[in-house]
Amino acid sequence: MLQEAILKFEELLVENLDYFKNTDKHVLEFKPENKWSKKEILGHLIDSAVHNLVRFTEIHYAPKPYQYRTYNQEDLVSICQYQSTDSNELIQLWLSLNKQILRIFKSVDSEALHYEIELNDKSIINLRFLMSDYVAHLEHHIKQIQNNRYST
Repeated sequence: MLQEAILKFEELLVENLDYFKNTDKHVLEFKPENKWSKKEILGHLIDSAVHNLVRFTEIHYAPKPYQYRTYNQEDLVSICQYQSTDSNELIQLWLSLNKQILRIFKSVDSEALHYEIELNDKSIINLRFLMSDYVAHLEHHIKQIQNNRYST
């Protein structure tokens, strides 16, 4: 199951990289009212990668169950100014962060996959679920970007 998520993750990185490199700047920057542009969705994926990279690494040495911390998605997209940032810079940052996450995915041992994570509502998930969910989240937003769907 995790191997399938890793293969999907690799596929998503390649597909999205090609899409962004071959899409007109005006398409990437078009911002529907009260929605994120494609660049801002990519920025959200950067924020997600940053926060999840911390989670995927900290869980190995933090007390268990690992305490899951949320972040304010809307504010981060605004504060980081993704709409006005050079598209190539965003693409490279997104790709670099996700390549590091992919390295972690590929090297995680089977024992670590069972590490418990306590969510804010006190429910418990494990690292395997968090990793699979990260890939599903990435796929969801890539589909939004490539299918011209805009939402936050």
